[in-house]
Amino acid sequence: MQREASMRQLRAGMVGMGMIFEETYRPFFEHLHAAGLHDPRFGEVSVTLAAAATRTGTRADQFRASAQDRIGPFESFTGDAAVANMLARQRLDFVCVATPDDRHFAAAQQVLAAGVHLLVEKPSVLSLPELDALCELASRQGVLAKVVYHKLLDPDHKKLRTFVADNVLSHVNHGYCSLLEPKSISGGQFSEWIEGRNPGTYVAVHYIKLIDFTFGGRLKTVTATGQRGLVGTPGGTTWDSVQLRLIYEFASGRDAAFDIHTSWVTPDNFPGYVEQEVQFRFDNGVWNAHSRKRGVECTVEEHTPGDLKITLNNHYNARFLEPWGERTRRGYGIETLEQFAREAAFVEFGGPPGEREARLAAMNQLAYNDVRSDRQTVAAVAALEAILNRHAGGEPDCVVRVNDSRGGLVLYRPGKAEPEVLYGPQV
Repeated sequence: MQREASMRQLRAGMVGMGMIFEETYRPFFEHLHAAGLHDPRFGEVSVTLAAAATRTGTRADQFRASAQDRIGPFESFTGDAAVANMLARQRLDFVCVATPDDRHFAAAQQVLAAGVHLLVEKPSVLSLPELDALCELASRQGVLAKVVYHKLLDPDHKKLRTFVADNVLSHVNHGYCSLLEPKSISGGQFSEWIEGRNPGTYVAVHYIKLIDFTFGGRLKTVTATGQRGLVGTPGGTTWDSVQLRLIYEFASGRDAAFDIHTSWVTPDNFPGYVEQEVQFRFDNGVWNAHSRKRGVECTVEEHTPGDLKITLNNHYNARFLEPWGERTRRGYGIETLEQFAREAAFVEFGGPPGEREARLAAMNQLAYNDVRSDRQTVAAVAALEAILNRHAGGEPDCVVRVNDSRGGLVLYRPGKAEPEVLYGPQV
């Protein structure tokens, strides 16, 4: 994987070019195509989108046509073997995976097996055995394996963590998080892959990671329920909304419960793109944050609240006309991608080749995005999926215990004497 410093280039691949690509990866690649990366640790490094792997190639063609000179030439690979062919025919330094969550593992495994740095959208994978496999591959191949949790870079969430780290807010007691998305998400943009999926795995994972990363503690218990009937059939396996509860135990011996509510059937004429809210209660205070209340309101005849929303989230990703006349697109959704590129550039170009292993180890210690630090988050996701599957199969109200005497993830069913071990090793 080591590149000669004189080359100073990172060649990237992209797997999946849907909504997330348009909102974050596209401006990321377009910006780096124009400006590259600069850092005192590694100097000037160019970043090039060299290849894309998608099912049909339609979106890759659309992007190439619309981007024009804002992006360089890249090769498009399609079909079931698109990722394998891309890795075989292109020399790539890193690959970004932004497919539906239940397709992450297959692509990520191929990327790491090829000895290429990986950035995968949240959740990294849906089970702990899959996470174990990715961690082992990354270690064996000597490459980065990172996951995108862009909400950790939200200015509000960074300030929350600062207060916690500095003990301004002391010892979290309990919390509530909510993220509601419009019907157009589940019924339109995601309609091709939404069957059998749920909004909890899709977006609650952001808040699971926020809680896990910000407060620490040991995940102890997972419970969940949800509603069906709008996106799919009332008795099916496709969920409209999910209510998840996590219980963490802290070094003090005290527990804290966190409730995370998610939905993707909010009316499309809702004034905001998404409704995001968090509240955390501490021994000495309360933290409240609301995505719409922190922003602005704008009404435009014949545009709001349809193609333009009344409340705008200018923090996540937005287009701006800068005071000096330049048009930019920036926000924390893009910043997290650029930070990964800097980490990869540091590993490859941040010093002598003989010190690459030390640089790699330093980047692996970044708990905010390294897959090795994702164990409790993936454990919560795996538990949620198992609970919802049992619920859809006629066994509601199951509970998953984490690291109890029987195993790492153990599912207990009401009225059943014997539990089911979902994952044997300790989480």
